[in-house]
Amino acid sequence: MMCLNLWNVISFVLFISPAPTIWRIFRNKSVEEFLPDPYIACVLNCMLWIFYGLPFNHPNSTLVVTINGTGLVLELIYLSIFLIYGKNSHRKKITLFLIIEVVFLGIVAGIDLNVFHTHKSRSTFVGVFCVVFGVAMYASPLTIMWKVIKTKSVEFMPLPLSIAAFSNGCCWTAYALLKFDLAILIANGTGAVLGLIQIVLWLSYYGTTPKKSKTSRAAAADPEVQLQNV
Repeated sequence: MMCLNLWNVISFVLFISPAPTIWRIFRNKSVEEFLPDPYIACVLNCMLWIFYGLPFNHPNSTLVVTINGTGLVLELIYLSIFLIYGKNSHRKKITLFLIIEVVFLGIVAGIDLNVFHTHKSRSTFVGVFCVVFGVAMYASPLTIMWKVIKTKSVEFMPLPLSIAAFSNGCCWTAYALLKFDLAILIANGTGAVLGLIQIVLWLSYYGTTPKKSKTSRAAAADPEVQLQNV
């Protein structure tokens, strides 16, 4: 029971780790240079893992379903903030990708339920997609890596998210080894490595990051600047 609680706590920390970033967006009424990519990727990842953990696919996976259900709710809340305070390009991107993700999940579910008829075949089929998009979720914060390297600033790559991703990957890798679940092992083992890369990058450029971005402060304070960014 203690181990189950630990996995729940670590996963919840991963899902709640963007909260300071979301609060900053809400407070400044601007997304600044933050990207919605990690949250878009996480929505599909959570939906796939929820479907994977349902009894007709992979029995005795209540932990997988409950924690990803919680994560799905939180990620949708984060995306709603981007829809409210983001640019038009953000709104179009989020709306388009959410529609694509729902349609994609429907296609996967249709094939899974109509073509495969055993727990093993269904969990293998859905598990492949979980691995692919689980890795995509962990890798999505890396879309900001080039900006970090170019500007020598980690202001828009939050450390808590990277630490949470690394910890979550390690924790679920241990769970996968205990359960002998290859899908969870590959997705989260890769996630742990990617999380570590993000941490190393953050540590490498933290010293050259301005304590407070003048550009961000001006954009948040000047309505004309915000209007030009829409």
